[in-house]
Amino acid sequence: MEAEAYRGYCLESVAAVYDVVLITGEEPSWEVPYIRDCVVVPDPTDQAALSAAGRTLADRYDLAGVFTWTEWYLVPVARLARQLGLPTTAPEVMQACRNKATARALFARHGVPSAVSVSVRTREEAHAAAERIGYPVVLKPAAHAASIGVIRADTPEQLTAAFEFADRAARLGTESTSVLVEEYLDGPEVSVECVTYWGETIVVAVTRKTVSPAPFFEELAHSVDAADPLLDTVAPVARAAIRALGITDGVSHAEMRLVGGRPRLIEVNGRIAGDMIGHLVHLATGIDLPRAAADIACDRAPDLAPTRSSAAVIQLIYPETSGTLTSLRFDGPRPPWLERVHFQHRPGDQLVVPADGGDMFTARIGYLITTGPTAATAEARASTALGRLTFRLASAS
Repeated sequence: MEAEAYRGYCLESVAAVYDVVLITGEEPSWEVPYIRDCVVVPDPTDQAALSAAGRTLADRYDLAGVFTWTEWYLVPVARLARQLGLPTTAPEVMQACRNKATARALFARHGVPSAVSVSVRTREEAHAAAERIGYPVVLKPAAHAASIGVIRADTPEQLTAAFEFADRAARLGTESTSVLVEEYLDGPEVSVECVTYWGETIVVAVTRKTVSPAPFFEELAHSVDAADPLLDTVAPVARAAIRALGITDGVSHAEMRLVGGRPRLIEVNGRIAGDMIGHLVHLATGIDLPRAAADIACDRAPDLAPTRSSAAVIQLIYPETSGTLTSLRFDGPRPPWLERVHFQHRPGDQLVVPADGGDMFTARIGYLITTGPTAATAEARASTALGRLTFRLASAS
């Protein structure tokens, strides 16, 4: 049910305005109240199967648009939209979003400030690239997501293990199995939530992030404040990155770091952000990103007028070590500012942190969301709520 926990708000928003027919990888469950029909495709990344499902639905209904919020489906869904004669950013542009090496080349060509990056296939190539770039460096799969396989190496000795860590994740990919060795961007991390329609991009929010200590880059918290003064600083670079990639339509999530106060691109995801960030944007500004994505997919101008000015925070809950979750409890009242608490693991589940080969799916216990008039208030409330949470793990050994 994790799809419901992290993307349920998207489907609920779109279904409030449109009749939804779904192509899904498994029989729908929680989605049923929000959809009119569906076709089950065991692997939606299989272009032939996805296209056949799309044609089946096109025979049944007068389709107005198609889009996805799932990273792995971006290219197949863009191809499907083109096959059905529906609005879409070009599939080759979505391929550039999915391949970080291609994106880096486009950023360099168009003068978008980014990180120095080298694509490698072997440990020897990784060592050579790191020597040219200079330590510390970041290694990552060229076509993955959710910080999976991303790791920092500060020395040649660390790089050997770091390459194996990144390469193991990269080999799970189908679009690219290469690894990138990149310059480490030292500074606070943010993301910029953007909406593009007919080539014009509006920046609607900036998300400030808290990430785990080195060597990993697990995202621990996100904060959205409608009045964030950083918006004016990061918006021009986000728009330049979207132009460089060639994105013409849709919602995008541009990640960057502020180095010496100046934004430098990490990557652009051609979809609504994960980790409930789109929901935070709605809580803080009133702007509905899933609705905007659906409108654009149907070639309708999205309504991006803010209707509120406040802040929202999501605190992602992780253990410090791997082990078996033995107890999990949230005590105390649930005031209106505690928007939701969600647990994706239960006592008895085995948790595996990145240091032991895990990722956000195997390590994260859940999340809580708080609101407030400012980010500082929402963050303080998140700390208060986190203090009411207790969990214990039994050592994996």
